Amino acid sequence: MMTLYSGITCPFSQRCRFVLYEKGMDFEIKDVDVFNKPEDLAVMNPYNQVPVLVERDLILHESNIINEYIDERFPHPQLMPGDPVMRGRGRLVLFRMEKELFLHVLTLENPEVSNKEQTRASEAIAQGLTMLAPAFAKNKHILGEDFSMIDVALAPLLWRLDHYDIKLGKSAAPLLKYAERLFQRDSFIEALTPAEKAMRR
Repeated sequence: MMTLYSGITCPFSQRCRFVLYEKGMDFEIKDVDVFNKPEDLAVMNPYNQVPVLVERDLILHESNIINEYIDERFPHPQLMPGDPVMRGRGRLVLFRMEKELFLHVLTLENPEVSNKEQTRASEAIAQGLTMLAPAFAKNKHILGEDFSMIDVALAPLLWRLDHYDIKLGKSAAPLLKYAERLFQRDSFIEALTPAEKAMRR
């Protein structure tokens, strides 16, 4: 059975919980307080960060790597596109999201960062999401009609907009409607920790 070491407020851990519940398989989640990490975490992950997935003698870290492994190991429902061209495009979108959005999420999640840096990070995320928004006027999900791993990756950030004090203008309305659709998925709801539920007013 798979065991996920998951931060109770960590957006990257939330991605992995979302995928595990989407797959509807047997797994165990070990909650980790990111401000009081267990000693064995640094043994499993040299960066001493969550999430970490353990299955027998396999240990994986980094949320996108963990999620692709889960998707290949348990292919139903398939979350990465089956078509190699679409899969390549999906990976590129994921890469861009890490560079252009989640790089700033790391800043917001770091308690040692100055208010000025936090404000800059919030503004950069707001700008990036606003640029994404028009695509959802015609697409149900990021890659088109089908829910995919790319939607999974973005969902924790969208859930935390209030928590991070990120304000989006009217032009982002299609994105916010898309977010509400994601939040209604059973797997998304099941994957939320009590601390994450408290993030939205």
